[in-house]
Amino acid sequence: MDNNVVKKCNPALVTNLCQKMNTKLCGTNNRLLSQEKPAIFLKPVIIIGADVPHPAPGDKHRPSIAACVGSLDPIPSSFHTSVRVQMEDLTATSRVEIIRDLKDFMKDLLKAFYRATKHKPERIIFYRDGVSEGQFMEVRNHEVSAIRLACQEMSPNETYEPALTFTVVQKRHHTRFMPASDRDGVCKCRNVPPGTTVDSVVTHPLNFNFILCSHFGIQGTSKPSHYYIVWDDSNFSADDLQKLSFYLCYTYAQCARSVSIPAPVYYAHLAAYRAKSHVISKVDVSSSSSDSSGGSADLITTSQYVQAVKVLDNLQTAMYFV
Repeated sequence: MDNNVVKKCNPALVTNLCQKMNTKLCGTNNRLLSQEKPAIFLKPVIIIGADVPHPAPGDKHRPSIAACVGSLDPIPSSFHTSVRVQMEDLTATSRVEIIRDLKDFMKDLLKAFYRATKHKPERIIFYRDGVSEGQFMEVRNHEVSAIRLACQEMSPNETYEPALTFTVVQKRHHTRFMPASDRDGVCKCRNVPPGTTVDSVVTHPLNFNFILCSHFGIQGTSKPSHYYIVWDDSNFSADDLQKLSFYLCYTYAQCARSVSIPAPVYYAHLAAYRAKSHVISKVDVSSSSSDSSGGSADLITTSQYVQAVKVLDNLQTAMYFV
């Protein structure tokens, strides 16, 4: 760290460092107030975030990486992390957004939840990042089925079918909102205030969806997130899911304000990109070794990729990626 930065001792920098350190030491930075907490948290519920980032187009040496995080407490502030590489994507003609090992992901997260709470979750709230509208049917058919199968295999001697709510969160769109009057806007950019929700007129006419601007825009025009509910066993009302999604944006450990997407989705994104850095390091080291010996970088084995992204047991609940 630059000496000038240390000498200035900027309070914002110190706060950020303390938040990261406390999170990695399994501490709690933010929590929902009891009187504001949605009723869904009155019973055991696991909140899951998932993401699958891909390497650059044309890169056939690095696999796609899938990451899932699952809550371990009713706050929720503590999360279990699971990361895997998708080796099948290396031989495929195009990258797919499907999480191929979602059943194993879910079993890992459900076991961690039971170890932490001594309860099986009665509801699963699943937030999925990075899915385009054209892939909704494929994701619903494959991933919802994988979650169901994981629950069945967790309790082979009894029926275990927790209510599942599967929501896709999209950030890549061109929808923006502005207040009807400048005096209704917030910050110097006069953005719409956090919590602004639109679920008609500009949303999809058939699917259960809404657009939520959950964060306080500091610079430029705030970019809202688009939520599509592709599966819902609990028959939540629009208000229930909108409130839950908005409140989860306030539980992100690295920020004292709300963020633009629910914290579990943010964590899955960070975990996946940390693993991506590990894979890039593994490929670069192997490429250097191959070049010096006249070999090929394509000889990196599946086990090497798996080892590169493997999360140590004592770090799976430490949120090492923040």
